[in-house]
Amino acid sequence: MPVTTAPAASRATVRRSAIAAIVILILFVIALHLMGRIPVCKCGVGLWTWSAWSSQTSQHLGDPYSTSHVLHGIIFFAILAFAARRLRLDYRFLIALMIEVGWELLENSLLIINRYRSVTASLDYTGDSILNSTGDVLFMMLGFWLAWKLRWQWTLAIVITTELLMLVFYRDNLTLNILMLLYPVPAIRTWQSGG
Repeated sequence: MPVTTAPAASRATVRRSAIAAIVILILFVIALHLMGRIPVCKCGVGLWTWSAWSSQTSQHLGDPYSTSHVLHGIIFFAILAFAARRLRLDYRFLIALMIEVGWELLENSLLIINRYRSVTASLDYTGDSILNSTGDVLFMMLGFWLAWKLRWQWTLAIVITTELLMLVFYRDNLTLNILMLLYPVPAIRTWQSGG
């Protein structure tokens, strides 16, 4: 029986994980299409919009909320490192990918779209384009990778800095987004709207 060297085994693991991730992303895009999501912004293909409150938000590859998806990756890495520490890293990555894909599908359901419109300052939110949802998943993957590569102190600094910058520049961040989705606070909604 041939002996498998560690680098060869590692390359095979990376290859299998990459193939699995690509298959998940393809199925994800098909599901979004079947849900009726538009492929790209009606204004055309765009890589980034700096506006958090325009009709182009959630339509281009990235927007200010892409930073929240980077934080998703960091948070998923931390939770899985604790809760599933016996699983190999590639399995934890695929679990994080499935969680993010699941969230993106839920976020683009009428249930969540209507919830955002009724309880947050995103009154004209109509859901993400397929390009944006795919970008959100890629940004989560970036966050997972950063958490894997950096010391925990650096990832914590990224989380805190990102949340503070989003709060200062956009009056919104991951923390407020979760709060307003689960337990809306009228005063925060008024403040976010510029009132």
